[in-house]
Amino acid sequence: MVTSRWTTAPAPTVSPRRRGAVLERAILDAALEQLSTVGWSGLTMEGVAAGAQTGKAAVYRRWPSKENLVADALQAGLPRFEEAPDLGNVREDLLALCRQAREAMFSRPGFALRSVIHECDTTQAERFHGVIIEGVVQPTVRLLREVVERGIRRGEVRSDAANGYVFDAIPAMMMYRSKMCGSEWSEREIEEMIDQLMVPLLRR
Repeated sequence: MVTSRWTTAPAPTVSPRRRGAVLERAILDAALEQLSTVGWSGLTMEGVAAGAQTGKAAVYRRWPSKENLVADALQAGLPRFEEAPDLGNVREDLLALCRQAREAMFSRPGFALRSVIHECDTTQAERFHGVIIEGVVQPTVRLLREVVERGIRRGEVRSDAANGYVFDAIPAMMMYRSKMCGSEWSEREIEEMIDQLMVPLLRR
């Protein structure tokens, strides 16, 4: 059998052109990926475009600045906490809520958010203030309030414990120890925080 010297090269694979919401989702995902790997300082519009497999012009048409792109990426990517855990007692509820917070902190959007908080200067951080308050702080406080008020109704928690200082304790502790001590919040660390800080703080 005679084999031809000439072989036909395989036709290049052409990706279907993405438009609208599909392309926007790819760009937002690429922005989160860059934030979680190279941080705020390392993120570039060119890098996001490459990650989304699109042109830089397609990114700039939708987001005129890096700040606008990152704000929308965080808003779209942050996890949603809809309901507070209800496991029968305030200790177990707080443990479950802290586990949810740990998963969120160490998710890709969580790493992205922390890179923004830790690396942005004061002027840049103002652009993300609303995203952080509405996407992280307010939902966390709302769920903590539900847990504490339910504990008050059960008679487990002192009646004056439903206040802002109590609600700030867990988020402040988790953020501080993650940033300053490099804590990844093991199961033991979460239990110690609840048993040594929150339970005594809430006890009647």
